[in-house]
Amino acid sequence: MSTWAVEIQAARIQHVAVTEDVLTVDLADGRTVLVPMAWYPRLQYGDSQERSNWRLIGRGEGIHWPDLDEDISVENILLGQPSGESPRSFKRWLEERSTYSQQSAA
Repeated sequence: MSTWAVEIQAARIQHVAVTEDVLTVDLADGRTVLVPMAWYPRLQYGDSQERSNWRLIGRGEGIHWPDLDEDISVENILLGQPSGESPRSFKRWLEERSTYSQQSAA
């Protein structure tokens, strides 16, 4: 009987692209994962400039969008987990965003 030594490595993100409909995540192992934007309401409501302002966190274990206060882990993407934000929290975020936009325009 033979024994196999298998090295399991955590998935790591290398690149991110966001369109109106899809979040595309390129992984270090060569996979590309596409996720519907509807899973992440904050990204969906952000403009193209806010969506393009992202950075990797935890050595590629997640993505952070500072302008949208959004964090998404590679684990949740691979498990097919949409945003866990409650409707109440998202509504509060939208209200704060609207208030900030109105103050900036004044």
